[in-house]
Amino acid sequence: MSDSTPDVSPTSLADLVGEDRILDPAIRPLWDGMPRVTGPAYAVRCAPGDNLMMHTAIYRAEPGSVIVVDSGGARLAVAGGNVCAVAQRRGIAAFVVDGYIRDLEEVREMGFPVFARGVFPKPGGKNVVLPQGDTVVGGVTIRTGDVVVADEEGIVVLEAAHAPELLRAAEDREDAEAGQSLDDWERAHRRKIQAGLVAGGDTGGLPD
Repeated sequence: MSDSTPDVSPTSLADLVGEDRILDPAIRPLWDGMPRVTGPAYAVRCAPGDNLMMHTAIYRAEPGSVIVVDSGGARLAVAGGNVCAVAQRRGIAAFVVDGYIRDLEEVREMGFPVFARGVFPKPGGKNVVLPQGDTVVGGVTIRTGDVVVADEEGIVVLEAAHAPELLRAAEDREDAEAGQSLDDWERAHRRKIQAGLVAGGDTGGLPD
């Protein structure tokens, strides 16, 4: 993404999109302190137990891309330390894998962001060419060019056509919240809760 792309959290974006744009939370950061990642998706489909198309992607994806991978449901690792190192050297921003990687210690030491279901020590093969296009990762349909925002709070994928406006809207929300005191937030929160209770037939109110 460009330097002007808003740095906003998945939490802020999640308030603006449907649940169908948020990945399964089982796909998570694989090392502590991983930085937030924002970038265009490069969608990859792998055959079960094979990682050829994943490894191809590290050379085909543009710098700044977030490579998002459907591993085909297999637990064999689609990438390891050397693949992550080459991807990092080529400017890939991160991997988001609906599956597993290996060599986590190496990946952590190099500081390369990987979001995945976990680690598995045995890799897949490199034999199966699959046609590429839309893919489903963590229950979300993703196209190359969509925008991925990922950190420890979760992973949100924005459709490319709507990404600029959603990123700006999330930035505006964060700016507004930053200027709001906790007292102001609590007053607004109490009003919302009381309105919900009354609408549901509970007139007991809230204690001070």
